[in-house]
Amino acid sequence: MAPHHSHNHDHPRDHSVHSHDDGHHHHGVPKNYGSAFLIAIALNTVFVIIEFAYGFIANSTALMADAGHNLSDVLGLLLSLGAAILSRRTPSGRFTYGLRSTSILAALANAMFLMVACGIIAWEAIHRFSQVQQVAGLTVTLVAGVGIVVNGVSAWLFVQGSKGDLNIRGAYLHMMGDAAVSLGVALAGIVMVFTGWYWLDPIVSLLIVTVIVMGTWGLLRESMQLVLSAIPENIDAPAVETYLRQCGGVTDVHDLHIWGISTTENALTVHLVMPEGYPGDVYMDDIMLTLKERFTIHHSTLQVEQGTTDHSCALHPQIESSHFH
Repeated sequence: MAPHHSHNHDHPRDHSVHSHDDGHHHHGVPKNYGSAFLIAIALNTVFVIIEFAYGFIANSTALMADAGHNLSDVLGLLLSLGAAILSRRTPSGRFTYGLRSTSILAALANAMFLMVACGIIAWEAIHRFSQVQQVAGLTVTLVAGVGIVVNGVSAWLFVQGSKGDLNIRGAYLHMMGDAAVSLGVALAGIVMVFTGWYWLDPIVSLLIVTVIVMGTWGLLRESMQLVLSAIPENIDAPAVETYLRQCGGVTDVHDLHIWGISTTENALTVHLVMPEGYPGDVYMDDIMLTLKERFTIHHSTLQVEQGTTDHSCALHPQIESSHFH
């Protein structure tokens, strides 16, 4: 590939606004979180067994429901780990982008697991209102306290990667959600020890379900959008089109498509109408470099046309800012 260097003629890169510190920092290649996943899976698997056993002994719906929620999270972590491994596989003749998109499927599955777990917790909590039973508050408090530590440590393992990878963020939200559940259960256990208000057990469960659903909705929405090849939320599509139209020699832009090929990487295809013809490899490389650095678009396919025929796709509408808000 030709080297990138400056030109005296019209240049596709807009240096007046281009900066490496423009707030668009994303990880093109996700860090290997295999060890973090394995540690979190091991810790939570052991804790699920202990928590469910003590929940049964203490007659606490909240504790047993929390154990069920933790079990769904272990399955979610296994999915995320599998996706992280598959996403690093090299492209093949059939899967030309590799298996990067498995990270999107894992993020969606994690969100759905959380929603299902919340439904189960809510159903059991509502059922308990009709027959309030005595709960061993001290046991509930101690076990839930251990849960806070286990899930807090697990969440900490993913906190850095959660900022740039939707798949890692799914795992992080799982662990934070579990820590919140354990905290609520522990507080309820303390109150029950001193007051005997056993009806707090199902109430706390419902409150925690509400918090988890609110925190998971964004993950579910964003992962579903990526599955449907929508433009990723961190991409300003009108700004991308504006940039391309301002490139020297470009008189029109059409068939602009932007989508996520994984939870960290984005792709673009576009037709550039350039009446004077192909401007050369260096010029096109500079456009693709700017798309990567300014707009976090890692894979660009640019088709140059001279505008002598109509190549426009009838099914592809002109991009307008209102389409993305």
